[in-house]
Amino acid sequence: MRHQNAGLKLGRTSSHREAMFRNMVTSLLKHDRIRTTDVKAKELRRWADKIITLAKQGDLNARRQALSIVREKDVVHKLFEEASKRFGSIAGGYTRIVKIGIRPGDAAPISMIELIGSDKSEKKDEKKKKTKIAAKKQKFSGKKPVIDKAKEKAAPVSEQTGEDTI
Repeated sequence: MRHQNAGLKLGRTSSHREAMFRNMVTSLLKHDRIRTTDVKAKELRRWADKIITLAKQGDLNARRQALSIVREKDVVHKLFEEASKRFGSIAGGYTRIVKIGIRPGDAAPISMIELIGSDKSEKKDEKKKKTKIAAKKQKFSGKKPVIDKAKEKAAPVSEQTGEDTI
């Protein structure tokens, strides 16, 4: 029985499994998102949350513990600098797993695991907010909507001039 044995074996030896997850955590923290199988993503979430919690502590002992897992010093340094402002208000759950589909070779379910509050997702959110605000202002100002130049160019000449063609 597997009482109190946390973690998945994934058909690997313990040294192989540990090395794999160390590399995956390093890649995740370095690139903010990686693509992997569903099962590995769920296990990687445990490792990443632990490292980010250490980074939020920010002391020397936490840095040394993080360096014992993460492979690159630059990644740890960057994480410890950004962790308090990026994850300061969040108490756990620093990653998001998005299911992508299946891998063509072996039909394994593939997911993308990403850090919450990543720069890419923040930029998308800002763009969405700006467009929503602009739409509301336009709606309540009573002005005619601005015609998109690209749509205007794509329209036939007869529509632009208002003439009928036969």
